[in-house]
Amino acid sequence: MFRDGVDPDPNTEALGDALARCAREVVDFVDGEGWGQPPQLFALVPTSLLAAAEPGLLDDLADGALLTPIQQHSLPEDLSGASHALDEFLATTTWPEGVIGCALVQEIVVLPPAAETALDEALVPLLADRDAADDAARRAAHTHPDRKDGRLIAAVLKDGPSLTLLQLRPDEDADPFAPVELLLYDDLAPGIVSALHATFDVVEDD
Repeated sequence: MFRDGVDPDPNTEALGDALARCAREVVDFVDGEGWGQPPQLFALVPTSLLAAAEPGLLDDLADGALLTPIQQHSLPEDLSGASHALDEFLATTTWPEGVIGCALVQEIVVLPPAAETALDEALVPLLADRDAADDAARRAAHTHPDRKDGRLIAAVLKDGPSLTLLQLRPDEDADPFAPVELLLYDDLAPGIVSALHATFDVVEDD
């Protein structure tokens, strides 16, 4: 998808491929740290700029990669709580010049459609209290017998393409060396994608 109707340019396919490759690199990095992690944010920087600014990193940069993800270390510890805490954090996030994209990874609970519908109906009386509704939804989702743990991966480029992926947590008896399986969705988390794009609306002053 493209933000605000931006038309594709000749480099669009290359940018889309670079974004997908970068997202996969982010997933492999996060997965290597195991489950039970807080949300993580990554800046996406053109590899050529990074190599020019930090020649000592050349040996660590992926060969042929147009973009390189850089993990950010400023996320508050409480972002795993209420969903609006993450929304509020992203609303105050800006990027310095040179960062042309970002990626967010967060663990979520995945429910079957029928369970989500029943949960939405049960929460209607609580919608006036955002915190109460959020807490109730989280408790109900985590205790549901059909729940599955997963990771939501959302990656965007400034005024460019976006990508949303879902990784389901493998069963305990799964092969620990098996490749990470990712599911691609076109409209999995439009709110998160919009919030990530919005972090580029204001450029951080030097």
